[in-house]
Amino acid sequence: MQLIPRQGRHLEARSSDGHTVAVLRGELDLVLVRRLRPELDALARESDVLTLDIRGLAFCDATGLGLLVRCAERTRERGARWRLLCDQPRILRLIRLTALDDLLRPETAPADGPAPRPEPDGAVSEAATARARRAE
Repeated sequence: MQLIPRQGRHLEARSSDGHTVAVLRGELDLVLVRRLRPELDALARESDVLTLDIRGLAFCDATGLGLLVRCAERTRERGARWRLLCDQPRILRLIRLTALDDLLRPETAPADGPAPRPEPDGAVSEAATARARRAE
């Protein structure tokens, strides 16, 4: 299935060969979560591999974390692969403090580089985990 590309002020999504990359920008708070939930639900439902790139977020509150958890769970429930790209120290710290790092598995990537491709088993490499921890 080929997903329709989505582009807006806070969400840009593109898909190729079953791999969807969704880039979020702005502040992931209650207001934005309400607008993005239907879009992210559709991406989680339709993607074979979903990479959520939140490196462009300036802020994330508890409702934003809830949306990330929902997206990760729904993606994995279908047997699809999930990736979360994050290099924001405050957001990485929030994920760690809420004990969601095992569920969300955040990893970093070069700021101007493309989203990395998933590993064959969907696991996060030890190097990516080490980079995420250093960013804290």
